[in-house]
Amino acid sequence: MELKEYVIGKAKDAKEGARSLARASSKQKNAVLIKMAQALNDSTEMLILENAKDIQQAETKGLTKAMIERLTINKKRIQEMSDGLIEVSQLPDPVGEIFNMRRRPNGMMVGKMRVPIGVIGIIYEARPNVTADATSLCLKAGNAVILRGGTEAINSNKAIVSILRKVAQAEGIHEGAITYIDVPDRQAIMEMLKLEGIIDLIIPRGGEGLIRTVTENSRIPVLKHYKGVCHVFVDRDADLQMAEDVSFNAKVQRPATCNAMETLLVDSEIAEKFLPKMLKRFQDNGVELRGCPKTSSIYPNIKKVNDEDYHNEYLDLILNIRVVKDINEAMDHIAKYSSSHSDSIITKDYDKAMLFLNEVDSSAVFINASTRLNDGFQFGLGAEIGISTDKIHARGPMGLEELTCTKFIVFGSGQLRE
Repeated sequence: MELKEYVIGKAKDAKEGARSLARASSKQKNAVLIKMAQALNDSTEMLILENAKDIQQAETKGLTKAMIERLTINKKRIQEMSDGLIEVSQLPDPVGEIFNMRRRPNGMMVGKMRVPIGVIGIIYEARPNVTADATSLCLKAGNAVILRGGTEAINSNKAIVSILRKVAQAEGIHEGAITYIDVPDRQAIMEMLKLEGIIDLIIPRGGEGLIRTVTENSRIPVLKHYKGVCHVFVDRDADLQMAEDVSFNAKVQRPATCNAMETLLVDSEIAEKFLPKMLKRFQDNGVELRGCPKTSSIYPNIKKVNDEDYHNEYLDLILNIRVVKDINEAMDHIAKYSSSHSDSIITKDYDKAMLFLNEVDSSAVFINASTRLNDGFQFGLGAEIGISTDKIHARGPMGLEELTCTKFIVFGSGQLRE
């Protein structure tokens, strides 16, 4: 079978799955998710063995440490996938929600109903947990999902999909509701992107190159998740111990994620007091530091930062540091270099906190908290399908509601257009 025919066949199967899934009750969907969670836990050893094949191939190919870290499955991450499925099962089902009902002068009632989008294509790299996260959210929101993971995780993804499909089929869900494109040829992605009228939405998750390729070639609407160039600004009125702990967490806790801090901005009024201890803590934990001239004068023997560095999403233990005059210069820097993903201010000053909250244009803005918290699970959405940096339809972590759309509904009693 030719690649084009293969992809079209998979997509049409998903279309049938979407029609079937749209009729599933909340009770049925929740039961399926709970059994999927258990099945993943029961298959822990098998999943780790399959993942080991991917890790070995990744190391042979010389993939970066950050990529291998994203690729790795262990007991903790399998448990997190399972927990995500359980949490989604416990969330309110958005499908069928009726809201904004109002009576018109002619007596008819007009409102909106929340409905599934239909067939959602997920194109992603590395992280096998996306396979479970995307499936759970799409299923609960009544959507069929077409998964096209990266070739670097093919063994892990196939194993996870096999487990989830078996549970779904056993519980009466059409097999097309969870569809996986297991062809490593990148042309399979290009064929997916042509299928307007069958696939309703494309969500790419991965590096900036993947996302730009998808956006430039898709005939289907795309919800984008561009790179995460995230900032923490330590204000002169900050609690410095809090600022140290938040900054450390934002960079070091898991540096290969899109919500990890890439640039630390520090108010000049407290820079000499704050930076020596902070930067030593970073260096003691393996962080490569790149500082502006003022930073270097306070803490010598670090690399010099250049303008291009401020645009970088390192996804690694590398950090830019810049000393700024005040909150306004910090916000100017963020406006110029931020990717509108996650930005935080550490301050005890309410007025400055609210100024930052109102003026910084990112998908999530934090006051006295780590950027690492920009996450669907942390926000109570259950496992997220991605963090959108778009402004249309969805922005920020995308949970169940973001995977639905609405239609107008009208209750009449014989009204006619005059």
